[in-house]
Amino acid sequence: MRYFIDCSYKGTNYCGWQAQENARTIQGEIEKVLSILLRKPVEIVGSSRTDTGVHAKHQTAHFDLEEAIPNPENTVYRMNKMLPFDISILNIFTVADDYHSRFEATSRKYEYHISRKKNPFLKDLCYEFTPVLNITAMNEACQYFFKYIDFESFSKLHSQVFTFNCTIMEARWEERENGILVFHIKSNRFLRGMVRAIVGTLIEVGMGKISVEDFEKIIQSKNRQKAGGAAPPQGLFLMEVNY
Repeated sequence: MRYFIDCSYKGTNYCGWQAQENARTIQGEIEKVLSILLRKPVEIVGSSRTDTGVHAKHQTAHFDLEEAIPNPENTVYRMNKMLPFDISILNIFTVADDYHSRFEATSRKYEYHISRKKNPFLKDLCYEFTPVLNITAMNEACQYFFKYIDFESFSKLHSQVFTFNCTIMEARWEERENGILVFHIKSNRFLRGMVRAIVGTLIEVGMGKISVEDFEKIIQSKNRQKAGGAAPPQGLFLMEVNY
């Protein structure tokens, strides 16, 4: 039987989602507790591989068992008692035996949070960035995401993928109270390092280092070296995975 497991986590204390030897990861912590409760080794497959320090409000993974879990709600309760404070299990439920958490996902949404002033209560949960930004120009640049589908310029170098094509459905900046700036982006798929590279480049637009027209040329170049540096990981949140 195949199960989906929904979780959320604060990624500050972990070396990303993906299980690694000699490193503390989200996947590793969940597999450890799940294996103890089910009394057999369990391997989970995540919908997305978040990097070190990146957070998730909603991450989904799947795992297989030969027999049914008698009481999934009780398993969720017991897992949350055993897991560290910064990982929470939201739900466990059955799906079709061939339903894959990564390949069946139709879209994913991320947010990137920036604090325009020092806020001790947002430590590790945003990128503190105080220089003046032209939000209007940054949102104008976002319109080019709907004109193109090849975003190799924002992919980590030497990524082993068959295509750099992504269909971006949402891309916008929102100003909230208390000096919080949030970037929303939703796509059918994301490339390695894509969101942080996009944010880093859009910040350069906001600072006037590059123009809105230059931003389009960066997309057209299909060259990661033309784009800006990656924004720090602590501001990035995986918000939802849709099926």
